[in-house]
Amino acid sequence: MAISGGCLCGAVRYSVDAQPLMTRVCWCRLCQYIGAGSGTVNAVFPSATFKVDGELSMYACTADSGNRMQRRFCPRCGTPMFSAAEARPDLVIVRAGTLDDPELAEPKVTIWAAAAPSWAVIDLDIPCLEGQPPPPPLP
Repeated sequence: MAISGGCLCGAVRYSVDAQPLMTRVCWCRLCQYIGAGSGTVNAVFPSATFKVDGELSMYACTADSGNRMQRRFCPRCGTPMFSAAEARPDLVIVRAGTLDDPELAEPKVTIWAAAAPSWAVIDLDIPCLEGQPPPPPLP
């Protein structure tokens, strides 16, 4: 079953032929910037199953974990789309809001809870980690 998604203006579309390896809410400080103050919901997929149509812009930075990240977004509408750690090129992190069916991205864990502001709403019904977990295993 192919999963698909895209940006707000439709200039970037993607498809992936795999289920998410993990979906999580991230409260790291960088995700708070991307999420306009809230955490981000991210679905992790194997990059080998991922196809993108359309032009993307990229911003490289170092995450709170120390990983060098490549963050990709639509240059036309600015929608944050994907991230990838240079140390883990086999994984792509997809912003759940870009999925055509956001129901596919129910978070299973909250990460970087220690960086969340005091007013953050954190789901206590799922595991909550203070920092960065290890990457999910590939199938």
